[in-house]
Amino acid sequence: MRGFFERSELLNVLHGFNPWWAGKPCAVPSFRRLAFDTCLTFLKDLSLRRAILLSGPRRVGKTTILSQIANHLTADGIDPKAVLYISLDHPLVKLLNIREILEVYHESIHPQGQPGFLLLDEIQYSKEWATEIKLLIDHQPGYRILATGSASVVQKERLAESGVGRWITVPIPTLSFFEFVHIRGDRPPDIPANLRPSDLFGKKEGELAEIAVRCRELLPAFQQYLLVGGFPETAIQKNISLCQRLLREDVVERVLNRDMTALFGVRNINDLEKLFIYLCLHSGGIIAHKTCAISLETSTATVANHLGLLEQANLIYRLPPAEVSGKRILKARNKYYLVDAALRNAVLLRGEEILTHTDEMGAIVETTVLRHLYAYYYRDTPEIAYWRDPISQKEVDVIIRSPKYILPFEIKYQENPNLRETSGLVAYCRLERIKQAYWVVKLDRDFGVAEFDGLETRFLKIPAHILCYLLGQSERLLWG
Repeated sequence: MRGFFERSELLNVLHGFNPWWAGKPCAVPSFRRLAFDTCLTFLKDLSLRRAILLSGPRRVGKTTILSQIANHLTADGIDPKAVLYISLDHPLVKLLNIREILEVYHESIHPQGQPGFLLLDEIQYSKEWATEIKLLIDHQPGYRILATGSASVVQKERLAESGVGRWITVPIPTLSFFEFVHIRGDRPPDIPANLRPSDLFGKKEGELAEIAVRCRELLPAFQQYLLVGGFPETAIQKNISLCQRLLREDVVERVLNRDMTALFGVRNINDLEKLFIYLCLHSGGIIAHKTCAISLETSTATVANHLGLLEQANLIYRLPPAEVSGKRILKARNKYYLVDAALRNAVLLRGEEILTHTDEMGAIVETTVLRHLYAYYYRDTPEIAYWRDPISQKEVDVIIRSPKYILPFEIKYQENPNLRETSGLVAYCRLERIKQAYWVVKLDRDFGVAEFDGLETRFLKIPAHILCYLLGQSERLLWG
């Protein structure tokens, strides 16, 4: 393709991407996602012979992190021309592979063989990227490589082609509630910075009441967070209608209409769009392929395939049913959630009126809690599932299971969320002999620890806004 355009055209694009070559820092927000420090630490660890993959949904700040890292490196004394940023979904850049781009870079900007930092944005759009990165890591160890990818197909399928041990993945989900509070400049509650949800089991009633009072000022921000979600661009917007339009255009429509065609070869976008709307209407529910296919007038194979693609595109979470006491589940009936409840609100045009709708708020808060659990427990690589008893139909919304622990969470975002001995959460804890369980509620008057005679489980009844804030706050302790 080099004959398709002049070498100077590519150089102009590279200079446009890298203003620090001319002594101009990139204009970026001062707010930094938690993933910034993690990526920077990995980049500076010369003993780590791996590329770093920053993976997450669209519009969560991946490109901003690359620009912030470029600014940080050059301000820290790194030769500006040793820092190369490339947006690999640029129309001209997509005509070349990474090796061809680097040839021009080395000929005109930075000598080959010298140490350098490669910041590769939207790597899945580059031709033969897996092979190219493999060769760079194996044969040019002077490169420190940080790549981003909006589609998790990058790490799940194609990374196998570039060899085990050549990548380390840093997840970047939507903003946690903790980050949401800070990006907006709201005043954080006066609570210990190292307080984790698990610490609350050891607190006395008076201490929990004090935490509840200190966190009460978070409630207006939490309601806004439930409406507009965890996307940096919409978090700082006051106009909910504008926020929802941005989400529909920049996240939903771009993924469905562009990424699905370019990355996965989807031809029937209409079927995919109908399925996504179906998921918005039934987020948090069990999706039976046959029932869904009948409703959408398509085949079960199409439903199954498209569900897998939406999961790989970081638009939905899938929760399988949990096994209990070694009993295998013969037929998996998965639950599906959107990665951020705001996507549902944007597609279905739900505004502030939903704050008074108990059923809708239950689904929204359940989705929001799940997002925080995925992010907080990510490093333990746990199984995340739900439980439903086939006879009584009692269930538990979310089960976090690893070799070290089993933690059940039931979300009851309502006025009178009575925890009884007949509740599904109690039944599950009795079966599995659970030590600690979470009953997520709406009001801080319900904050406390409950126990039942003859059962060793301690149940923490915790308001959703406090749980989400503490989980987000605690992520810093895990990645720091």
